[in-house]
Amino acid sequence: MEHVHLKTGWKTVLALLASLFFVLDISAQEITVQGTVKDTYGEPVTGANVIVKGKTHGTITDIDGRYRIETPSDGILTFSFVGYNSQEIPINNRTQIDVILKENVISLGEVVAIGYGTVKKSDATGAVTTVKPDDINKGMATSAQDLLVGQTPGVVVTINGGKPEGGGDIRIRGGSSLNATNDPLIVIDGVPVDNSGVTGMSNPLSMIPPDNIESFTILKDASATAIYGSRASNGVIIITTKKGMSGKPQINFNANVSVSTPHRRVGVLDASEFRGIIAEKLGMNSQAYGLLGDSNTKWQDEVIGTRVSSDYNLSVGGQLKMIPYRVSATYTNQNGILKTSSMDRTTASISLTPKFFNNTLSINANVKGLYIRNQFADEAAIGGAVSFDPTQPVKVPGQETGNGYFMWLQPGTNAVIGIAPLNPASLIDDRSMKANVWRSIGNLQIDYIMPFLPELRANLNLGYDVSKSTQHNKMFPNSPITYKENKKLGLGQDEKLSQLKRNQLLDFYLNYKNHFKEIRSDLDIMAGYSWQRFYKDGATNTLLMPDGEPWYYKGYADHLQLLSFFGRINYTFQDTYLLTFTLRGDATSRFSKDNRWGTFPALALGWKIINEPFMQKATNFMNEFKLRLGYGITGQQDISDNYFPYLPLYSLGFPTASYPFGDVYYNTLRPNGYDPNIKWEETTTYNIGIDFGFLNNRISGSLDYYYRKTNDLISRIPVPAGSNLTNEIYTNIGSLRNEGIEFGINAKPIVNNRVQWDIGFNIAWNSNKITKLNKSNDPDYYIPVGGISGGTGNTVQAHKVGYPAFSYLLYEQVYDQEGKPIEGLYVDRNGDGIIDEADKRLYKSRDPKVVMSITSKVDFFNFDFGIALRANLGNYVYDNVLSNNSSYSAIYNSAGYLNNLVRRGTKFQNPQYMSDYYLKNAGFLRCDNITLGYTWNNLLQDKLKLRLYGAVQNPFVITKYKGLDPEVFSGIDNNVYPRPTTYLLGVIITY
Repeated sequence: MEHVHLKTGWKTVLALLASLFFVLDISAQEITVQGTVKDTYGEPVTGANVIVKGKTHGTITDIDGRYRIETPSDGILTFSFVGYNSQEIPINNRTQIDVILKENVISLGEVVAIGYGTVKKSDATGAVTTVKPDDINKGMATSAQDLLVGQTPGVVVTINGGKPEGGGDIRIRGGSSLNATNDPLIVIDGVPVDNSGVTGMSNPLSMIPPDNIESFTILKDASATAIYGSRASNGVIIITTKKGMSGKPQINFNANVSVSTPHRRVGVLDASEFRGIIAEKLGMNSQAYGLLGDSNTKWQDEVIGTRVSSDYNLSVGGQLKMIPYRVSATYTNQNGILKTSSMDRTTASISLTPKFFNNTLSINANVKGLYIRNQFADEAAIGGAVSFDPTQPVKVPGQETGNGYFMWLQPGTNAVIGIAPLNPASLIDDRSMKANVWRSIGNLQIDYIMPFLPELRANLNLGYDVSKSTQHNKMFPNSPITYKENKKLGLGQDEKLSQLKRNQLLDFYLNYKNHFKEIRSDLDIMAGYSWQRFYKDGATNTLLMPDGEPWYYKGYADHLQLLSFFGRINYTFQDTYLLTFTLRGDATSRFSKDNRWGTFPALALGWKIINEPFMQKATNFMNEFKLRLGYGITGQQDISDNYFPYLPLYSLGFPTASYPFGDVYYNTLRPNGYDPNIKWEETTTYNIGIDFGFLNNRISGSLDYYYRKTNDLISRIPVPAGSNLTNEIYTNIGSLRNEGIEFGINAKPIVNNRVQWDIGFNIAWNSNKITKLNKSNDPDYYIPVGGISGGTGNTVQAHKVGYPAFSYLLYEQVYDQEGKPIEGLYVDRNGDGIIDEADKRLYKSRDPKVVMSITSKVDFFNFDFGIALRANLGNYVYDNVLSNNSSYSAIYNSAGYLNNLVRRGTKFQNPQYMSDYYLKNAGFLRCDNITLGYTWNNLLQDKLKLRLYGAVQNPFVITKYKGLDPEVFSGIDNNVYPRPTTYLLGVIITY
């Protein structure tokens, strides 16, 4: 380890700062002890803490490392300083005690998981980040994704509003595909999990309680991820859960209760204002005015409200004879602000980590189980509450149709107006969508060191992920929605979904590690084999209520199999020059035998510049300076649930598409599109990075530049009529590139016995562009995406060469001198005098250009205070709430119903869905959470530690966007589950 000490200027500043935070005990003492504190190089350590163990007073060393303290003659002095190992020295009636502190640069010696092995952080050659959540953050999180928000540059987590189950979309360095999945590979204790989801469980990570997570390791560039080959184009997140430890049992109990309340509501006209608009625009003698009711209903209050939730976690860890263990159980009751939405989750886990035969045989056994009861709410009620007529009541006394809920009926009859909107309260109260999920994930990992060659070890990992689920979606008989579904006769519906999923894993590898002293080299070689099989079967069985008449049945059974051979070489010379080479071959059953195999190589180089002789003087203030270069290719074959895109398959049609033969209707079989030549999507990544650390890593960080290009994009594209069995197919076409810069820095401005301040900042810039999209290179070709509410088949986004994915395709609005949009007037971009599709422009994108976050935590005596801020810049949102609820012609439909208007924005006479007036800058600065806590460290004779804390999540957002929330992953704001503000009170007990 290189020499690290502070220059005199730093010593002076640090000594002055640290002295502000110590209060010396001036009561009479038996003796006075003095001495010096130095490092292993003989340099004085300035600002080191010197305290009497078990007492509250202490002192710090001065510029020359000298100290003086009054203490009992039989006491114990504790010496500590950041970056050094602490020491406890008995006084034994001595008046002179000199101390030498040894360096302990923890972060450089830290071991991180890299896939099929580990490596010291200082020796990592790829872009690898480790996130270790603290107890406070884990106590506030509902799902694992919550713990990653804003924690590391280049990783963007967009939480799915305020849904009880949590979850969100994770993107590492942007998306590498258009239609294949862009989700990173998730590996939980060595088991890669299926990201496609489970029936009745929308968040695949909700089975891992945040309290059980020890760390996340995020592999970003191809040199780090290539060891996972076909699974790693979108990065890898390795989740390591807590394990048992040797020693006496330790009991941990965490509990919190939270209150969630809607952060904002959409501003709409109240009943009085709506009556005024109807009278003004259509007249008091109009048919529309006659449809008005006498109520003043706040429909948003009918579907959203304040809810109370709670979470409890109990764990016991220790050692039983020779077996370290950890057992935990968690219960979570999470209630969403959209009424009737809730999650009840019970989890249990056990981890055993024994070692045998003089520690040559290591066993790591993990079993996790989950039972979850989800109740989903119909999210169409969110948009319906915005637009529904506020003059109508929730229920109409004496009305039989629709179970008494107000419905738009043809005048003087009970006949339902089929195209009229549904009562939003009925969508909440008269629908039931409940799911039960049982899931277990586990593995048995056996690691054996060969007795005849201790440098060689064999590792076998057997894993599984099994789930069984059922979901009942019910429309109660005579409820309003039943007059728009099924036979449109008010018949209820009971749709039962059932599913079984099995994920089986076998990994085996050999690993050889050795240090060759003669040539000052370290060699780490690994080679292995992996087999993984995904199986699922299930059915959809729909009955009409109340008589149980069969309506629709569909069953399925699919499987996917992956086979891999992989190897890696890590070579280090003089603890300065690093080389990593990785090669993996993958086969997938998703492609035909001609395209089944893919080969994915990677190469990375590292240079520990700090260890060079010419850097000797820099070691006075710098302890890490490393250059990293990486190149690699990764693959992609995950096309959602489409397991056989190269085969001609058929799907069973719905009853509404049945065909009559005589008086009997028969379900039809619908052919699916296919491409027999579909093959691997490949992403090539180049990365250059710098890691740095100053002042024994009191300041540390990294800077990375990356360039990623994906070829043979798996895209879902339109095909000419008659050329296939459908109008769209999955095929390989085009290319996409991402490039970006990431910077992260962490600092400890104040560290002493009384105060510690930790602050972190990260920022990332990413540029995304489609470089090829079809074989003909037609410059006018584009793929429309981004469907909206309003009109028929309208889309507002597109993929086109030369533009970012999911760019907006809209007409350019013309404004008057006062800056107000002129209805129907758009820029004639091609100058032909006609406004048509050719005049639309591609402009802006849903994805932020820059993402940044800052976290700060201060420990002051036994108090702690933390805050986390996060910002997105350059992201745009199409305000579909505004475009669909701001035209006067839509407030009255001649079929016989009314629609409300939003307050904000310009009101047009007719809808202008394709105007870029509705494209809004959605950049924001969000405060994710603020926490305040107090800890009692020494209760019950130092056996009990108690912490109480309070927190608020999502307290404020600063943005120009006027909608409910600027953070919309799809870029289209419509029926998005509102993100609440949550107030939380919690306790953490350690015994």
